[in-house]
Formats: sequence, C-alpha cells, structure tokens
Amino acid sequence: MHFSVFITPLVLIGSVAAKQCLNITVPVSISARNGVFNIPTLQGNADATTFAQNLTSIRGNFTQEALLGYETVAGQYDVNVKFCKPDAENGTNPTVQVLTHGLGFDKTYWDLPFNDYNYSYIDVAVDHYGFCTLSIDRLGEGNSSKADPLSVLQAPAEMSALYELTMMLRNGSLPNVPQAFNKVVHVGHSFGSALSYLLSVMHPTASDGLILTGFSQNGSFLAATVASWDVKLARLNQPLRFGNISYTAVSQALSPLDNLTKRIASNLAKYNVTLGEVLQYSQTTDFGDLLAGLQPEQLPKMADLPSGYLTWTDAGSNQFAFLLPEFFDPSILQFAESSKFPFTLGELLTIGSAPMMSPMFKGPVQIVTGSEFSNLVVCKVKLTIYRTRCDLLRW
Repeated sequence: MHFSVFITPLVLIGSVAAKQCLNITVPVSISARNGVFNIPTLQGNADATTFAQNLTSIRGNFTQEALLGYETVAGQYDVNVKFCKPDAENGTNPTVQVLTHGLGFDKTYWDLPFNDYNYSYIDVAVDHYGFCTLSIDRLGEGNSSKADPLSVLQAPAEMSALYELTMMLRNGSLPNVPQAFNKVVHVGHSFGSALSYLLSVMHPTASDGLILTGFSQNGSFLAATVASWDVKLARLNQPLRFGNISYTAVSQALSPLDNLTKRIASNLAKYNVTLGEVLQYSQTTDFGDLLAGLQPEQLPKMADLPSGYLTWTDAGSNQFAFLLPEFFDPSILQFAESSKFPFTLGELLTIGSAPMMSPMFKGPVQIVTGSEFSNLVVCKVKLTIYRTRCDLLRW
C-alpha cells in the first residue's frame, strides 16, 4: 500500500528522560458490518434532545427499534496518530501500548498539555517504564478523517480502523516507524475501552493484553449519563470550533470591544453583580462554550461538522459525568470543556454492541474502574483494580 504521510517530529522533555514522538497521518482501509438506523437528520438542538429522550427511554430498546438492518461499510480514511518511544529503548523488543480515547476527547487525553503535562499518561508509560505508545485520534475525531456521523462512525467501523493500525504495528508497516512489535497491548478509556474489548472479540489474537479504564459491561449507567449531558449539536454548542463561523470575522467584530467583560461588569456592579460572578457565568454555562475558540490554542480542528456530531452542553454536564468533587483540580474542568471534542449518533447507538463474552481471547486483562460512582461513569481516585487472564471477559 502506498502511504502519503504527514509527519511532525516532537521532542518533549520529561522529568526523568526524554521521549521521542512523531505525529503521523496514516491512510487506513476499513471494512465493517455497521447498523442501518432509521434516524431523521437532526435540524437543531430540539431534535438532539428528542434523540436523547428516545435513547434513554425506559419504555423499550430504542436502538433495536431504530435498527433496519446491516450493511458493509468500506473505504479509506486518514487516521492521525502519535507514536512515542523512549530516548533509550528498553531492550530490542519493546512492548507498544495502543491508546484509544473515549467519547468527547481526542488523543491528547493521554498526553494532556494542561499544567505542563503534569497529567500525561504517555510521559509515565514512556519515560518511566520504557513502553512505546501509539495514541490515536479515533476515526471521525481530532485530526483524523471525518465521516458520516450516523452510517459510518459506529463502533464496528472504528474498531476496524483500530485493527488495521494494530496490524501495521505488528508487521512493521506503520509509516516512519520501521519496527515490528511482537507485543501489543491495548489501553482504552470509556468508549475506547469498549472498542479495545470489541477488538478482542472480533480479532482475539490481535492483542496481547487489555487495560480497560472506565469500563463496565453493566450498561445501566448509560441512560443517566446521556441525560446528564443535555446533548446539543456540536456545531451550535461551540460554533467557532465545530461550526462554519469564520474565526477571522468574529475576531474582527470583537476587536473594537476591548475589555468587554470589565465594561459589562462595571455596569452590572450597579446591581451588585461582581466581576467574579460574570466570570463564573461565562465559565460554567454554555456561554463559555460559545466563546471557545477565541484563543489561538483553541482554533478550529473540526470545522463545519454535520448535525449528527453531538456534545454535552457545558462544564456542569462535563463535571457531572466525569469528575467527582474534591478529587480533581477545578481549573482542569475549564480546560477540558473548552477543548472537548464531539461524539456521534452512530457511536451512541452502538456503544453497547459488543457481546458479553470474549471466550477466544487468552491475554491478560486489567480493568480499572472507580470505586465510587457519582451516579454516572467516572469516580474518585481510589480505584478497584482487577487482574486476570480472561475470566472477566467470559462473564
């Protein structure tokens, strides 16, 4: 296969050693058995709410009700990845971890630039333990190719892309990574864990081990999660990042309004409204999302998305689903909200599509899930960790 590759070399210095990283855009051919769903095109946020109401309804299984059948989806897409290795590799046959993010994120989830990379999983895995890593922008997200959010961007298609990348690592054909890896471990978060688990079902010899974080085969939390998100069209929620509004036009319109917030606050002070309250409003409501993208580091990555790309409504929805009070840095919430990424109709409809068992997978499995749920999907730092070879996959 001929590859047209865009590469950006990165050298990031850690506290112990330096990791060497490459950003690579990799053409990947996928083939998957996707569902055909009878979902009308969403015209606005009210339609997004209706979809969420149907998906979370206790009166029946909306996914099954909307399913018309199945079709094979095939094509070539670009998947953006970041490959990192230690400055001094640990042995001649290192293990590579394939890192797959969940809904609402991109691959920077694993190497978060917040607070000088203090929360970087990759820094620890590479610099401290000598692993190689391949973090991916899932198909349809981040810098990877966009696709139809209902018919293409479903769990089976995204797992197909994950499988193809895995095979490239194994046979040494990943562009500009001239090495074949004998040991490949798949690490996922949330929906990324679901894809890694699905990979073990469909291709049980593709992975040598699974680390599934934020993962459970008990799907009873999903309805509450989607309800708490108060889903909106991504293009309307953050129009500068996901819509078709011109960043230049907005900047020009706002340029004469220097110190706009202070001027507003000055007027509101007459009514005993403080600047802090104004900032609190702008940071914790969807007004803050409306402004996301005004800073240079927030320039659009996924502009002009179709209406089947969705997101949660604001920082409150983000916290309610993912962050338990007293166990996260409050400033990271604002960072996470302004830099969030969307999810799709197809992903929500197929998030629970994997079978309950993966009897043919023989590798070790580690499941990391919080011990205390805030009703939903993410929990406090205290973790319950399971280690087994495959028993948990045979429930």
